[in-house]
Amino acid sequence: MKRDRPALSLAFWVFSSLITLFPIYWMFVVSAKSRVELFGAPSFIIKSFFSENYWATITNTTYQGFMFNSIVIATSNALLVTTLALFATYALSRYPLVGKENVFFWTITNRMAPPAAFLLPLFLLYTQVFVVGDWKMFDTRIGLILLYCVFNLPFAIWTMRGVIDAIPHELDEAAYVDGAKTWQVLFHVITPLARPGLAVTAILTWVFAWNEYLFAATLTSVHARTITTGLAEFVTVTGTNWGQMAATAMLTLIPAVLFLALVQKHIVAGLTFGAVKG
Repeated sequence: MKRDRPALSLAFWVFSSLITLFPIYWMFVVSAKSRVELFGAPSFIIKSFFSENYWATITNTTYQGFMFNSIVIATSNALLVTTLALFATYALSRYPLVGKENVFFWTITNRMAPPAAFLLPLFLLYTQVFVVGDWKMFDTRIGLILLYCVFNLPFAIWTMRGVIDAIPHELDEAAYVDGAKTWQVLFHVITPLARPGLAVTAILTWVFAWNEYLFAATLTSVHARTITTGLAEFVTVTGTNWGQMAATAMLTLIPAVLFLALVQKHIVAGLTFGAVKG
């Protein structure tokens, strides 16, 4: 029986991988077909590649703007959230703050509420309260960046907690003995050791911001729309352009894959960092 376990494990993971990757493959198949082919007999094999679906999106200035907005918003959110999470978890880990365990619990409870419950209050805030002259927070990139920080920061703090706690306090003390200041300890001692955890936190918050649809669809109209809201433009009263929608969805995977490739060497280490303490 023990000899069969590696084979069963391999079969399980291969099967799981196929289930996970099949929707992406099917989306690619749809993106490679014309409208006539899509309404024909279903086929999992690409016989001819209809590149017009991709070029129609790539050359469309509107969708170029959507993609640019998504990159700016997701990247800015990931950088801001990761930086703030590092500061917060360092303070909560190294200083004897009163009720810090309650603070950790309170931050993660912010992720428990359904996002739809915040739609109306946020819409009123963005259109009537956060207004300076003719400028409104509504339909701005900074509005979405700050909003995503509100929802992603608790998750980032929770993720970074184990990473910072796993770094021995003796390293801080040794640096203080050598005359280092608090900011020097944070940036020259803690940050290099926490790099794997920072990479995981950055990629997860980036993906959350990149894939978010509800707030982007509600709190933007023209200037700050993201690529996820742009996918809805292919659904019209005359029908749905499935081929171009699938092609656009495939294009949205490219920045995510590139960003993931940049930090992939840190991901495995970051996911296991702090899991075992000596």
